[in-house]
Amino acid sequence: MTIMRVQRELRLPDDLRVARSHAAPHHGPRILFFSGGSALNGISRQLKQYTFNSMHLITPFDSGGSSQTLRLAFDMPAVGDLRSRLMALADETVLGQPDVYALFSHRLPKDASCKKLGAEVSRIISGKHPLVSAIAKPMRTLILTLLGDFAAQVPADFDYRNASIGNLILAGGYLGHGRELEPVLFLMSKMVDVRGTVRAIVDANLHLGVDLADGRRIVSQRLISGKESPPIDSPITRCFLSDGTQEILPADVPLPKRNRKLIEQSDAICYPPGSLYSSVIANLLPAGVGTAIAARHVPKAYLPSLGQDPEALGLDLADQVAAILAPLRADAGPDASPTDFMTHILCDTSVPKEECARVARLHEIPCLRLPLRQKNEPKYDPVKIARILVSLD
Repeated sequence: MTIMRVQRELRLPDDLRVARSHAAPHHGPRILFFSGGSALNGISRQLKQYTFNSMHLITPFDSGGSSQTLRLAFDMPAVGDLRSRLMALADETVLGQPDVYALFSHRLPKDASCKKLGAEVSRIISGKHPLVSAIAKPMRTLILTLLGDFAAQVPADFDYRNASIGNLILAGGYLGHGRELEPVLFLMSKMVDVRGTVRAIVDANLHLGVDLADGRRIVSQRLISGKESPPIDSPITRCFLSDGTQEILPADVPLPKRNRKLIEQSDAICYPPGSLYSSVIANLLPAGVGTAIAARHVPKAYLPSLGQDPEALGLDLADQVAAILAPLRADAGPDASPTDFMTHILCDTSVPKEECARVARLHEIPCLRLPLRQKNEPKYDPVKIARILVSLD
């Protein structure tokens, strides 16, 4: 199927809209993503060439890596995916920005001694580290204030191995702003001139859980994703939120009003590539998400992951669509149809035609097969994807 056919199917204009967005990204479309992880970061970096108005609702339920260390130390939501998306959307042209970006992106070594790591962190917090001293005032003063808030509450035995300095800064801002994420996310967005809006789907310290086809239940994102533990060996049948010990009902985790407004303002909605459950569906679980999406009459596209996703074990494309629709339909009610939540699927030509036909048969959602992947790599071409996304109307 050709790009022109897609344009007709989606009522897309020709390259004029893309050119107009590229010339005036301040007026670019408000594309909303339900996303987590790093799979969308390359596309996000390209997208900011066309719009400064993209909106990213990110899962704060990650329980792996340095985010988990912070969660255990401070009983806080995960901030790693939020920091990663902020950096992907940061304006890389602003004078002095590389210095701030370098600090926020800096990771401490995995294999250094506790003494050496502690000494480096002390230099950073005191402002004597080259990464900090390179930043001009007043930005440096603000960053040191946030790091000071972190240092005031960090446990003496905190594990700094592989710690992201940006995550430590976010944690300091969270602790110094009444244990709320939104103020520090807004502040960091201004610090690096983020070309879009990045928010946690909810400001809650919760975990993702799944039920497997063999009857087992797993709680904790890092045990589900297959990145820090062996991949699951039975298909996922359902996912839910948990406080770590028991399931939390969606009604007890409502979508914040500020995020509902983002959905209401969107020009297009995208379920992007990423781990099916922990990166995408996790954002669809809070109460009110499905209702808000169904009420917004704009293009709603699913861009399924390329390559192997351990979380999608045993699931073909139609099954993945069903998994995305399940929490949305449960929230919006029995009268909602699949196309209230997803109007099109944009997939690479490597997806078999038979799978697309099954999607159309079971869900009545058109599946558009396009040459979207990078040559010789199981990744989307970010230029192609960005141009298609800004054309959705």
